[in-house]
Amino acid sequence: MRDVDNIRQLLQLPIDYIGFIFYPKSPRFVQDQAPSINAADIKKVGVFVNSTFSEIMDKVHTHQVDAVQLHGDETPQLCESLKNQKLEIIKAFGIDSTFDWLTLESYLEHIDYFLFDTKSTQYGGTGKAFSWSALTEYPYNKPYFLSGGLGPDNLQDAFSINDNRLYAVDLNSRFERQPGIKNIETLTQALSIIRNEQIPSKQ
Repeated sequence: MRDVDNIRQLLQLPIDYIGFIFYPKSPRFVQDQAPSINAADIKKVGVFVNSTFSEIMDKVHTHQVDAVQLHGDETPQLCESLKNQKLEIIKAFGIDSTFDWLTLESYLEHIDYFLFDTKSTQYGGTGKAFSWSALTEYPYNKPYFLSGGLGPDNLQDAFSINDNRLYAVDLNSRFERQPGIKNIETLTQALSIIRNEQIPSKQ
């Protein structure tokens, strides 16, 4: 997110997080100052890919970030260091039918949430969904965000997972008019579905 007017519209919706991409190769890259958010109950998330601790903390302080979403090959040690800074930590993993769930174990103590996305050879979203049935193999109690190809046509299907560890859904590219600009009408419809499914959020 980087358009001030679009963000103002978003702040009128019942959302819990709003993301700012600090990955230079992303078409949604926030190069300048991220717009301020004057809403105490909406968390400002910085999204990073293989940035160093100092690079991340520089953005955290500059842009007043509340939570950090890590989409690269970040180590448990980096997650621990960031969590010690009183940040909320969301660690993303790409999922496919061969994913080794034990990979997650060393992260459990150092993050707040996992984010499960579609596995890709490139960093960042693909706009494609993975087979959500794979989540039946997820062996831990740590809550998670669901990402990867979520759109108006399949959002309802995502809740057929019926998993109380599903904490949030990441509504990204398929809810945009163009990269970084959300479609408010489509989002409003999606949020109505989410509230009916009682995904944890403000009421």
